Amino acid sequence: MTAPSAIPTGRKIAGYTGWNLFGLCAPMLAAFFAFPPLLRGLGEERFGVLSLVWLLVGYLNLLDLGMGRAMTKLTAEAIGLGRRGDVPRIFWTGLALMAALGLAGGLALAALSDWLATSRLAIPPSLQSEVRTAFLIVAAALPCTIAVTGLIGMLETNQNFRLINLVRIPVGMGTFLAPLAVLAFTRSLVWVVAALIAVRLAELAVYFTSCLLLVPGLRARMRPDRAMVRPLLAFGGWLTVSNITMPIMLQIDRFVVGAEKTLANVAHYSVASELVVKMLILPRAWVSALFPPLTMHLAARSDRADRLFARAVAGLALAMGPAVLGVYVLAPEFLAWWVGPDVGTAAAPILRILTVGIYAYSLAYLAFSLLQSAGRPDLAARWHLLELVPFVLAAAWATRRWGIAGMAWVWTARCGIEALVLYPMALRHVPRAIPVILRTFLLAAVALAPLPALGRISSLPLRIAAAAALGLALLPLAWRFLLSPSDRTDLAALLRAKLPRRP
Repeated sequence: MTAPSAIPTGRKIAGYTGWNLFGLCAPMLAAFFAFPPLLRGLGEERFGVLSLVWLLVGYLNLLDLGMGRAMTKLTAEAIGLGRRGDVPRIFWTGLALMAALGLAGGLALAALSDWLATSRLAIPPSLQSEVRTAFLIVAAALPCTIAVTGLIGMLETNQNFRLINLVRIPVGMGTFLAPLAVLAFTRSLVWVVAALIAVRLAELAVYFTSCLLLVPGLRARMRPDRAMVRPLLAFGGWLTVSNITMPIMLQIDRFVVGAEKTLANVAHYSVASELVVKMLILPRAWVSALFPPLTMHLAARSDRADRLFARAVAGLALAMGPAVLGVYVLAPEFLAWWVGPDVGTAAAPILRILTVGIYAYSLAYLAFSLLQSAGRPDLAARWHLLELVPFVLAAAWATRRWGIAGMAWVWTARCGIEALVLYPMALRHVPRAIPVILRTFLLAAVALAPLPALGRISSLPLRIAAAAALGLALLPLAWRFLLSPSDRTDLAALLRAKLPRRP
């Protein structure tokens, strides 16, 4: 058994979530400000290639075959069972596997670089040499960039979230600002991509050094262990299935609209879809902080896993609620301001439908994470494989019949069905959480039911007033049915400490 202090408390998990949010949001601001000067400085063609490189660096991390999350899971499990001696074996074996997978992927990308630059992609002849060299730089660095996910997982398990995000913020910003800095000297894609990769290699160096300094025992046994290969690959393999199918189902809706409707419809739908997908930042930050302690409790067969999961689901439902309500209420006016009245008018109904779906998907994301913590990523992976083809067929049919609104409704329905399928699987491992989960889902349904009526209110002030009244009416229900007595006591004490004292 691990010492109780080794497993973070709910308050610490909330703090770690805050750090994760900060680390994920800051690079988005850098991208917002860097895109226009990069586009002007590089020109459309070079900027398009740089966009492909950003995509490659992000999505080729799937080549780790789930090793990063597998390392986190097995490490947290070892700590939860008091077997800290297993941690070095997991760490060095996982890194060796990730480096080997990255090397294989890098060799494949290097072999394809000439074909991509000269034949497959519409690259002008004057840029083909630059593009080929840029792809070779990405290929050479791939073993290192893939290994970063394993290093972050090790630091997450040891509760070093502040360090992770203090590194993640400059690295995420540097991904966009380093190419911008190079433009002061050259427009060559070779140097632009080299600057981007240099930032990622610096990230690897900092995380690797931090692991060796902060995680006990890693320097004592610096070699892989063949016995750890099978459990890492078994867990990571099933996780890779979900890591491939889930992004497809999140993003394929735009391609379905493009195949069935006009490019104008794609633009209207994409505006709403892009905003909605960005709302996943909160559940992803939440899950990143929750996963290691939940795994520790489940490994130790502690009933604290039930309480932790119940509080996490109720907390996420409460945290996402105001965001969903705000987006739903302000959708027409915000979109008209952001992208203009014509596109905004067409996109606003789609944004409202998708916002309901992302709320359900956010809650489903917690059930998916619990199945990983319990060592059953295969259950979620089988479901994701099972739903992929029916979802695409239903999406295409609905889009042909009802346009982009039909696509939005099918996407939202899939998110709701996913929650209804994954939660029964997950709750087998935390049965004492069932009452809180049922109350959370019931309250969520009560909160979502009035949204169509709110959307029909044409006056913005009246709509905001009605939304505020709905929120105030739901607060006592959330206080009474979702928060435990200890949660209410802690929250009341926190509010008293924050409120100004009367003289």
